[in-house]
Amino acid sequence: MVQAPQFPANLAPSDSETLLDLGFQLPDPEDEQILDLDFQQQIEKAWQVCDRVDLQTDIWRGRILKTVRDREKKRGEGRGVGFLNWLKDREISKSQAYSLIELANSADTLLESGCLEPEDVNQFTKRAFVETAQAAPEVQQMIGDTARKGDRITRREVRQLSDDWTAMTSDLLPVEVREKAADQTIPTRYLAPLVRQLEKLPESHQVSIRDTVAQNPDVDTLKQVTSEARYLTRYLEAATHVQALSNDSLDLELALEEALRLGCLNSTAELVSQAAQLEQAIAKLYTTWKRINTLSDRVYVDTGASSPHLRTLLSCLNGLTSNSIEFCLGDPKGEGFSRTIRLQLEDDQQLSEVGTWE
Repeated sequence: MVQAPQFPANLAPSDSETLLDLGFQLPDPEDEQILDLDFQQQIEKAWQVCDRVDLQTDIWRGRILKTVRDREKKRGEGRGVGFLNWLKDREISKSQAYSLIELANSADTLLESGCLEPEDVNQFTKRAFVETAQAAPEVQQMIGDTARKGDRITRREVRQLSDDWTAMTSDLLPVEVREKAADQTIPTRYLAPLVRQLEKLPESHQVSIRDTVAQNPDVDTLKQVTSEARYLTRYLEAATHVQALSNDSLDLELALEEALRLGCLNSTAELVSQAAQLEQAIAKLYTTWKRINTLSDRVYVDTGASSPHLRTLLSCLNGLTSNSIEFCLGDPKGEGFSRTIRLQLEDDQQLSEVGTWE
């Protein structure tokens, strides 16, 4: 087992700062004799210490969680049950736990690779450290060099370096644009979002957008094609998940070309995306409806004359357990906006009809 790199024990700020178990002596917000500049400097010093402690605490929490998880994997009787119970006892969600484990893994990777020294971690804000862990190795090295100089590393610096590296090295950008980024004619902040969107697209669409940018390498064109690439991504991702579009007579690429020609790509992408969400909602509605019916039958069997209130509860829910579901959208008393929605559910091993609006 590789031992995790150690952090320095001394997390205290300079001697001029008053700190006792993180019990800061903060400036009096009502003291008008304190200049705004001095007030901000004192607050910033306290905030930076909290950032360092918060980051290192979370890294160690992640290592602890990983240790508990790995032991449960090896020796636990149930599949991860012991780890989940451990989290439950400490009121930690599973997603939060794995987020901390990921942070710890990232920290160990950065430290073991030599990009950072243990004492350099104190130069980072928590969000900047997470961004660094997700950056390209070359960017990590540059950030590590900056941290070793004693410079403060914030998320803004990390993103700026990442954007610069992307703009200078990505093959998805035409040479004309990379040259303008190099001489700072075009800010790199306009290029990184385009590259991220292009990476999600098929090569045919990448080529089309790249040619457009090469012909007009300016900021306005970059904004336009980035927006277009984003809508293309949404369209292509959503279309593959919409059952209603599984029709031999439909050519999704030709439909896309027509949307581009007519200038309605945004609306078309949103339409397909909403269709995917609607189908998912239908599937969830159906499974929930089946579950409600199962539970309703179970409660009905367990009730009788001695439980009139439970029977009344079941009676009130009849509108949701029958094949014809009725629901009032808005004010149920009809005094304000209201609309009655009726859905007909028929189950013959498949859903044959959903959706009758009135």
